Amino acid sequence: MHQLHYHRIGSCPDLHFADKPPSFTNVLHKMHLTDPSLRLDPTKLRSRSPSPPLPANFGHDCTALLSDELLLSILSSLPEWYRAQLGLVCKRWLRLVDRLRSSITLLDWYFLAGPSRRLMVRFHDLAEIDLVPAAFVSRHSFFPVILTRSSYSLRMDALSAHGPFELPFLDSDAIDRGLEVLARDYPGLRKLCTIAAVESEVGLVAVALECPNLQELDLHCCSDTSLRAISAFGNLQILRLVASLNGIYDGPGVSDIGLTILAHGCKRLVKLELGGCEASFDGISAIGSCCLMLEELTIWDDRRMEGGWFAALPYCANLKTLRLLSCRKIDGLLEPLEDLGSCPAIERFQLHHCHFRDKTSLKALFIMCESIKEIDFLYCWGLDNDMFSMAIICRKVKLLSLEGCSKITTKCLESVILSWNDLQSLFVISCNSIRNDELNPALSSLFSSLKQLKWRPDSKSWLSMNLAGTGMGKKGRKFFRRFRG
Repeated sequence: MHQLHYHRIGSCPDLHFADKPPSFTNVLHKMHLTDPSLRLDPTKLRSRSPSPPLPANFGHDCTALLSDELLLSILSSLPEWYRAQLGLVCKRWLRLVDRLRSSITLLDWYFLAGPSRRLMVRFHDLAEIDLVPAAFVSRHSFFPVILTRSSYSLRMDALSAHGPFELPFLDSDAIDRGLEVLARDYPGLRKLCTIAAVESEVGLVAVALECPNLQELDLHCCSDTSLRAISAFGNLQILRLVASLNGIYDGPGVSDIGLTILAHGCKRLVKLELGGCEASFDGISAIGSCCLMLEELTIWDDRRMEGGWFAALPYCANLKTLRLLSCRKIDGLLEPLEDLGSCPAIERFQLHHCHFRDKTSLKALFIMCESIKEIDFLYCWGLDNDMFSMAIICRKVKLLSLEGCSKITTKCLESVILSWNDLQSLFVISCNSIRNDELNPALSSLFSSLKQLKWRPDSKSWLSMNLAGTGMGKKGRKFFRRFRG
């Protein structure tokens, strides 16, 4: 008679414990004798019934029974970065996700002004639109070159006759037609980035009349003529004028005439940014006199600006933040220091990637902004001890940030910050002339009383301090010594 053989399943203790104590082995033996589920019959395994069939509606979309409004309310509660991935589920979800999108960067002008109007068909409720990349004439090449400048990446033909500063735009008629379509399809637009038509301002006027809620405008390649349409924007609060973008295009420029037109037309401006403009004392003073609500002024790429423009800053009575980015001509003071006014409302003074050549001009800035509470220097070329020591003029500083200022020494930093009685926050990063071994008890006592402190001046000392006790950084010499002898 055929005899059945039962096989015991190997348990985890049998597999992982080679030397088990006798008591532990007895416990396992009793468990196998008392529990019949630990034994398997091979005949029962062969005669096991097949798995039940799948339901008829398996694989169907269970969300098809939900309405679009219910799905929209569910998708709107998800984070925006996660919501973009849900458009890959199906065409319906892609359509619903596109309805929830509020901002977009257009890469092809045909999507906006083409006969199909694909932008409006797909995206219904856009509030922020960037048209700048689509305004350039598209390049088709088997070996494209990607030119990146600022926040834009444009495709160039390596064999093209157009070099830097000569990338072609669309003609003025095409830009005006696109802006008219945009104004008609999106009346609730709040932010717009576009190229200004060189020979006409019809498109901008259409946007101003059809989009009354527009509050933020970025205007590239603008000129004095294109600024005449700015006065039609009644609720404009944030304006960014880019007359030329180094490495991409060189526009006609904005002079004091254009800034005067802007000042009389947009009196509700809160933030203004000027890039590559040909401004001087007259243009800045006109803005300060007319735009009484202006709180933040940013100037970058001042290659075309005339010297002494910052002497007009006292006209900006309510200015709270002054930001200079990539400025290389902070010089040319046209009047003596005794005749300079003051800006008592300025609280934040930021200089990023600026070039300093004239100590008198920087001193004039500190005199006008003597009431500032925050000073921020980021990778400023030419900022040495003599220039930085003039910051003592500002007696109400509460925050100081230094990053990439390699010419400032520990002694100069000590003399400046110890003169500030209200200092609460200090950030010193990548300033290689400031060393930890040069700190004195006065600085150590000051550091203990600060609310915020970020101290990483010397990269080498910071690295050696973090590697202390790990044994790293000391074996390389012994390793290479074996190959010498």
